[in-house]
Amino acid sequence: MACGFTVGRMQLTTWLRLVLGRTFRRAGQRTALVAAGLPLHLAVVPLWLWLLGTLAALVPVLTPLPVLLTLVVTPLLTAGQRRRYRALVGKDLPRPAVPGPGRGWKSAVRRLTTRTLWRQACYHAVAGPLFAVLDLAALAVWATAVVAASLYVWIWALPPQWRVTDLGHTAQAAYLTAGGLALLFLSPRLTGALVRLETRAAEVLLGPSRAEKLARRVSDLAESRAGVLDAADAERRRIERDLHDGAQQRLVSLAVNLGLARSTLGDLPEDARKVIDEAHREAKEAIAELSNLVRGLHPAVLEDRGLDAALSGVAARLPIPVRLAVDLPQRPSPTVEAVAYFVVSEALTNVVKHAQATRADVTVERIGERLLVVVADDGVGGADLAPAGGTGLAGLAKRVASVDGTFSCRSPAGGPTVITAELPCSP
Repeated sequence: MACGFTVGRMQLTTWLRLVLGRTFRRAGQRTALVAAGLPLHLAVVPLWLWLLGTLAALVPVLTPLPVLLTLVVTPLLTAGQRRRYRALVGKDLPRPAVPGPGRGWKSAVRRLTTRTLWRQACYHAVAGPLFAVLDLAALAVWATAVVAASLYVWIWALPPQWRVTDLGHTAQAAYLTAGGLALLFLSPRLTGALVRLETRAAEVLLGPSRAEKLARRVSDLAESRAGVLDAADAERRRIERDLHDGAQQRLVSLAVNLGLARSTLGDLPEDARKVIDEAHREAKEAIAELSNLVRGLHPAVLEDRGLDAALSGVAARLPIPVRLAVDLPQRPSPTVEAVAYFVVSEALTNVVKHAQATRADVTVERIGERLLVVVADDGVGGADLAPAGGTGLAGLAKRVASVDGTFSCRSPAGGPTVITAELPCSP
């Protein structure tokens, strides 16, 4: 029997702890946030009472002063609101974009006419007094709930001459205590709803606007994409360097040793000599394939000497004449440089494979902050950006778009074909 009573008491204690913990969790922080918001919400009220007084007294000269003072104190009040949220509930309100520093009256006028400042002034002048009324109501609910719930404590603590006769034995006192307990359980929910409402209004009016959020998001995405492109380009350079300095050198050493064995070992059987010859040939083919692979990843000459030297090497390896004109007074970023190289290399490869051309022209020049790449040929034309065409132009278009560039292909039937890529020098 005693064991059952102990278990029941433990279950009741656990249930009460869960109910009370769920109800009053963070209630103190939220109530402190509401109480701390009162002076900040009421700070602009005297200025607007002054404005109403000047309007009622028909003093138009003094009418702009309360508005200007409101705009002047708005940054201070906004900083106070941010500090209030950070200190009491650990929340950092998002910061809007602010105009750059400047001097003179033009800079001051620009700061006073920003949409961000007026949204913040609207929060402090309009939403602030309304929230002050709600804050007072929430605190009044808490005070009423505590006093009513502890009514019997007050009756016991009051001196006898101050007590109401037999109030502790009346049904009214019991009703007031029960109502106070109910209101005490309801107060945290009301305070939580008020805090959520104030927080949402602060985020909308004190934080960045929707357009600023979108612009900031676009900027962050562009920055992260540029980081990914730089990382991918660096990884390609690392792979190219490892292949060139590691596997390719081992294959070259193997081919040299096989060549020495073939020339110095004259008394080998014919079958062994054929095996050495075959191995030597396959080693040289592997070296050639690996060289093409390394060049396709990221040619070392591009990093060392720039686009002019790298594209000259591409043009020299083609079976058709290529007129190359590169005018770059200043090198673009490594990522853009790599994209331009692969555009020209792939385009010239397509000319040789599909265009049936007798010559090609390549022009690379920098115009302001843009890099213009043009590849033209006198082939049969008919090139298409569609992936089904098998020309790889769709891949080039995606590569150019990855750095915010534009890609176009003009290839009427019968030719000529002109491929144009315009790239930003600093993505």
